[in-house]
Amino acid sequence: MSQPGRVDRQPGYLLHTQPYRETSLLVEVLTPQHGRFTLVARGARRPRADVRGVLLPFQPLTLSWFGKGEVRTLHTAEWNGGVPQLSGLRLVCGFYLNELMLKLTARDDAEPRAFTIYDQAVRALAQAHSLSGVLRRYELRLLQALGYAGSFACDVHGELIDPAADYLCRCGALPERASGEPAGPSLCLPGAALLAIEADDYAAASTRRAARSLLRLLLTDLLGEEPLASRELLQAINAIAD
Repeated sequence: MSQPGRVDRQPGYLLHTQPYRETSLLVEVLTPQHGRFTLVARGARRPRADVRGVLLPFQPLTLSWFGKGEVRTLHTAEWNGGVPQLSGLRLVCGFYLNELMLKLTARDDAEPRAFTIYDQAVRALAQAHSLSGVLRRYELRLLQALGYAGSFACDVHGELIDPAADYLCRCGALPERASGEPAGPSLCLPGAALLAIEADDYAAASTRRAARSLLRLLLTDLLGEEPLASRELLQAINAIAD
């Protein structure tokens, strides 16, 4: 007898867990075809539970579940391996990836690009030398995939960005050549930095600083002054400026 809403062997990542009743867990997961949603992992907190050592953050999983309500039931979870466990500052950055995904995405709103962006960021965190470059790339790609940011190759008038000019960047608008006093929250950045950000080139420290300021402007507009649950986490992330 088939179970209603049964979905088998889908790639996924665990974003958040919390205890549920005496022996179970509520697990927030991200998948490419079903988006972000909650599963109940029944008995997952029991010492000998099969999934106890599988439901790990920042590890690629294969998930099967059933149910059609707001909370579905986990059937099986398999660990796919291939990504080293994060530790230290890399682990803090990983928690930032998760928190940003939870805050920017809606439940049951499938966006395959968001899953790919997250998967690439987790794998990069485990190996990259420049953690700030990984975070900026993740922030911008996610905002663009969700429709909160556009391209930085052209200005508001459709003209190509001039690397020798300065541009005002505002939330919800394309860059505009700087002239006079800006109105409202904005940021003035050199065209060369915008082109480097658009080209996904964070090799220069000046580009990483410009991207950090730009993404802070965009995220603050979306999430408010204190978008993260932990002030200490936010401070740790902001301290990354290599």
